[in-house]
Amino acid sequence: MDGLAGFLLASVALTGSPGPATLSLTATGAAFGTRRGLGYGAGITLGMLAVMALTASGVVAVVLARPGLAPVVTVLAALYFLYLAFRIATAPPLAKANSDAAAPSFIAGFTLSLVNPKGYAAMTALFSGFALLPQQPAVDAGVKISLLFLVIAAVNIAWLLAGSSLTRLFRDPRSNRIVNLIFAVLLLASLAAAIKW
Repeated sequence: MDGLAGFLLASVALTGSPGPATLSLTATGAAFGTRRGLGYGAGITLGMLAVMALTASGVVAVVLARPGLAPVVTVLAALYFLYLAFRIATAPPLAKANSDAAAPSFIAGFTLSLVNPKGYAAMTALFSGFALLPQQPAVDAGVKISLLFLVIAAVNIAWLLAGSSLTRLFRDPRSNRIVNLIFAVLLLASLAAAIKW
């Protein structure tokens, strides 16, 4: 398989760099801990599997080629991320929050992946920029999807664990407010950067 090392390196760089999904997953880990954030992380990971399938099959290219549809998709994604940023910014401190407060759900994570412009840009770059098995396009796509799924799962677990290490900051009301606002701003900044792609 020609280009495997480059593909894996690019996969880690593109899927592991800070973006809307990784930042929201880190915030979830910080606010709710690793165990309660696993469902959300699984949703993000499986949502990316759907993004890979849509990208590899060409569906994304066909949809975005329709006149006027790309701006509508961008606005809908931006609205969803504004909602997420608001939820993060206004989350109460853990000490004051009900211990039964709902952590972000599997569906929320799955939806985030489906509307994440960075995810589509990364998958397009990885699927169009590398040919691991150029003589067998279907097998090539399957190998890329399998490898990317493993990389994304590992990256998401790492971001969730990184966030969980910040949980103590979420118990102090002042630290909680500062960290929540930082995460909300970073989420919006990552969205702005992803839209420019």
